[in-house]
Amino acid sequence: MRLLLVDDDEIFRNMLARASSHRGHEVATAADTASACAQVEVFAPDACVLDLRLAQESGLSLLPELLARAPGLRILMLTGFSSIATAVEAIKRGAVNYLAKPATVDDILRALGEGAETGAGVAVHGGQPQVPEGQDISVDRLAWEHIQRVLLEEGGNISSTARRLGMHRRTLQRRLLKRPVVQ
Repeated sequence: MRLLLVDDDEIFRNMLARASSHRGHEVATAADTASACAQVEVFAPDACVLDLRLAQESGLSLLPELLARAPGLRILMLTGFSSIATAVEAIKRGAVNYLAKPATVDDILRALGEGAETGAGVAVHGGQPQVPEGQDISVDRLAWEHIQRVLLEEGGNISSTARRLGMHRRTLQRRLLKRPVVQ
């Protein structure tokens, strides 16, 4: 498999590239939107691992652009800040899967190879997120999911999201910098 890895974390990107190469895959890497688009044109990958947050850019915005350049490209959205809202949005925009970090190289390759739809404790079936049976979602996790959904609806605008949620903009920024609450 020809694999494109798009992540702004150089250490993680290089570690994933080495591990994928050792498993017999041809690998190219990119750290931002421009280099990812160039790699799709030049390298012609079969699959792509795309980070949700690329410095000041969004992997969600890059996803349709990559698919427009390479319609058969299988894209796995990988993130350290998972939420049901971003999982659904990634699937709607054309990702074949969505995984939360930390994910092993084997998890990533399995998700790309099978097109299985699991990740972050959340399953996405037919574009609809589902919590695994017998698992309740905490109030903190519901709050995180709600914030993420409103943030997506507001196009990533922190100020308008804070207004809609009735909270101060800085409070919202602090909450967004924290890791998401686990179930």
